[in-house]
Amino acid sequence: MSNEQKPKQKMGFTIIKNDPTDGHKGFGIGSLSLENVSPVIVDTAEGTASIEIGAMHARSDTERGIKFTTNREDSEGGKLYWLVWVTIDFNEKGPYYAGITACEMIVNREKRRGYKILADHVNLMDKSMKRNIIVDHMDDPSKKILAEFLSGHNKEMWDNSEPKLHIGLSPASPEL
Repeated sequence: MSNEQKPKQKMGFTIIKNDPTDGHKGFGIGSLSLENVSPVIVDTAEGTASIEIGAMHARSDTERGIKFTTNREDSEGGKLYWLVWVTIDFNEKGPYYAGITACEMIVNREKRRGYKILADHVNLMDKSMKRNIIVDHMDDPSKKILAEFLSGHNKEMWDNSEPKLHIGLSPASPEL
């Protein structure tokens, strides 16, 4: 392995490659595969979203070098990120964003401390894999960034997605 730095490759969403039950008579039926889940990190302050495969194992560039705790005070003054679990599936129209769940994460680079609740991250990944849309706790700017990222990444998947995703990522309408 050489020490030369390779240019960062742009990663795409992982799409289901094949049927895990293909050729089997019962084993694995109904099981969920991680092959169709991709982590997206939303940086609200920068107004960006990107796929960070390393987040599957809490090893994204955003998380690297940070000691995470469940105490918000440890990362006070830090930057808000959203780790979004994006699950892709197929319906009669084609591929679509089937499950989208967002987990809060705060990173204070200066202090090298961060806040996240790992159990929530794992549970929300599971909920995404089970085709849930859980984004109502996100702030409006983050929702807008995520919606633009998803529609820009693949317009067909965005258009094929259920209306509840589009509604969930719309800015909150004022109470009447």
